[in-house]
Amino acid sequence: MNRPLRHIAIFCGLLMLALLVRANWVQYAQREELATHEHNRRVKITQFATPRGDIIVDGKAITGSKAVDGTDFKYQRTFKQGAMYAPVTGYASQAQGMSLLENTYDSILSGQDERFAFQQAKDMLTGEKRRAGDVITTIDPKAQEAAYKGLTELDARGAVVALDPATGKVLALVSTPSYDPSAFAGNSFKEGDKFQALVDDKGKPLANRPLRETFPPGSTFKILTAAAALEHGVVTDVDAKTDAVSPYPLPLSSSKISSEAGDATCNKASMKTAMQFSCNNVFLDAAVKVGDKGMRETAEKFGFNADVYSEDFGDMLASKSLYPEKLDKPGTALTGMGQGSLTSTPMQMAMITAALANDGKLMQPYIVDKLQGPDLSVLEEHEPQLKSQAVSEETAKKVQEMMEFTATDGSAKRALIDGVTVGGKTGTAQRGDDVSKEVPYGWFVSYGKKSDGKSVAVAVFIDPTAMDISRSDISGGGLGGPIAKDVMKAVLGK
Repeated sequence: MNRPLRHIAIFCGLLMLALLVRANWVQYAQREELATHEHNRRVKITQFATPRGDIIVDGKAITGSKAVDGTDFKYQRTFKQGAMYAPVTGYASQAQGMSLLENTYDSILSGQDERFAFQQAKDMLTGEKRRAGDVITTIDPKAQEAAYKGLTELDARGAVVALDPATGKVLALVSTPSYDPSAFAGNSFKEGDKFQALVDDKGKPLANRPLRETFPPGSTFKILTAAAALEHGVVTDVDAKTDAVSPYPLPLSSSKISSEAGDATCNKASMKTAMQFSCNNVFLDAAVKVGDKGMRETAEKFGFNADVYSEDFGDMLASKSLYPEKLDKPGTALTGMGQGSLTSTPMQMAMITAALANDGKLMQPYIVDKLQGPDLSVLEEHEPQLKSQAVSEETAKKVQEMMEFTATDGSAKRALIDGVTVGGKTGTAQRGDDVSKEVPYGWFVSYGKKSDGKSVAVAVFIDPTAMDISRSDISGGGLGGPIAKDVMKAVLGK
């Protein structure tokens, strides 16, 4: 062989070697990455090649699958009462992908989880189609329905979260306006247009307000301010008069802050009376005396400033509720009444309420009770876990005393239920730089306890921007109180 031919042969040999190395690299080293890549159409084809498993509420499936023709995808996802349960299930669309529980537990619901390997091998031998597992939720259908009905009847943008204080189970998770995931579950152009319309909608129906949007919590935060004041020894007797004057002079400022209940009622009022009438001055003063460090420390014990609930609320991620660092005295004072640079998700406010109702014990919230295999075997089962002792039992009981007094003799009367011990707190949160132009948010938090020990904690958030309502009629108690009452009644069987 002459020299040029030898060089060509060596070069071709190197090319073949490189091709073999590359082929083996792709086949083995990159196999998992390519097999699960979002742009690999085979992944989606496999996801919809057989009926998906179901998301279960109280023993009944709220999802399903239907056979479709003329496409690579053999089955399409269906949803029952889709708009009501959308903040729980998320969507599973052939074109738009997946979200929330549909996404988090896709391997279970599509039957591709590695724990199904033996079952899949058995099915291959017997010629049966791949079978999927189910996701069993903690949701109480009556509570979910009561929350959804309450918000939709108001025609409000809003959110409701209900928790079992003793376990952390999420009993209701509602966001309005909502959407029906069935409307764009396929991959047609028409369904694509429907999804885009939801994306462009100013009402943000795709938003998960209970978990992923934050707002100033307004006066509902006063329950945490009260807890911080008691925990740090700033207040020892909730019935004793304070030295907080009304209107309250904001530190380092010429501004003075009044309360809707009036200066005569709120001037030097006790903390119990201040909770009853939602007097701003007492809680502004308490926050200043506790200090920004003490307030932040207490807030963080309740869950503030956590990046996401990836561990605390592992089934679904949530946005961070923020108690800022290095606040000056005016900024610290404003957080005492739930304003300033303080922000919270509705889930976070439900967690605060639940922890106080549970004698200071904050339980880890969770929405999936267990994962079930195709043969109905239990793959995983959640056990309630203590997240933190947010405040002492003594402190929690004193806040309970004030919240229950606020329900019987104060601004939270709209949530009272015969035969149930109810504690509550209303809230109206200002927003924007010009509060005279921006309509405020409405908040309501409450808990209900039966004599048999059964309990529930609820947070209701209402954004009345799109509502036909006058500014003077916007109040957390008036708008959110009846919704919280109906949710508590649904859970407690009253």
